[in-house]
Amino acid sequence: MLRGAALSPLKRPKATAPLHDTTARLPGLRVEAEHLAAYERVCAFPTGRDELPVTYPHILGFPLAMRLMSRRAFPLPLLGLVHTSIGIDQHRDLSPGHSYELGVRIPELRPHRRGTEAVVVTELRAAGEPEPVWESTSTYLARHRTDTPAPDTAEPAAGQLPRVAEWRLHGDLGRRYAAASGDRNPIHLHPLTARAFGFPRAIAHGMWTVARCLAEYGAHGPVHVQARFKAPVLLPGSVVYAARGPAFELRAAEGERVHVTGEVTPLTR
Repeated sequence: MLRGAALSPLKRPKATAPLHDTTARLPGLRVEAEHLAAYERVCAFPTGRDELPVTYPHILGFPLAMRLMSRRAFPLPLLGLVHTSIGIDQHRDLSPGHSYELGVRIPELRPHRRGTEAVVVTELRAAGEPEPVWESTSTYLARHRTDTPAPDTAEPAAGQLPRVAEWRLHGDLGRRYAAASGDRNPIHLHPLTARAFGFPRAIAHGMWTVARCLAEYGAHGPVHVQARFKAPVLLPGSVVYAARGPAFELRAAEGERVHVTGEVTPLTR
């Protein structure tokens, strides 16, 4: 991450830039019980179950993704990249006791109405199995001026989902999640470091917001999750979790600002 930060001022993002050396693998991966328990606590997943939380493989793959995006050959600046969406396909319950192989790749860059998006694919395979048991596709946006902006794909406005719970988020949430996940982006850690990047206060990690929603939803087993990050969650603050059927959202406790929208649906082959 430090290397990527140092190289960021030297990079000028372009959607047509070639991609080189954008695959990384980690064989023989085993889950550390203490690391898993810390993640479950900070995201409010049930602890002590013989099942990995549906978002947990993402943080296992996060160091590999950072390694790829911090390389000199990666054409987008690491500083300022915004996680805009994630889709997850979990094909079965994942046991913490199994050995896995983790792979991360960046198959493409694509134009966005506000800049350029990098597509990052993470795949988790059980040892000895050819097909992924878990896979995700994330998009990360590098904002810059575009001459030919892509069409606006914003979702049409819809009625609010019914309120299920309200959560008060403390100012140290970013630091606690960073300790559990390894994502120590300065925008999440302290008001002073967040202000350097244009935020009035530290903001919650996007993947924490999704994980917390899925913990409340109870998502597990063969499942497809799609989530979109709409607006940052300032810390400290209060948010409302709302859900109906497959849909969920996280919104401000006061006002109509929506932070995250998503769906959880059973996955069938």
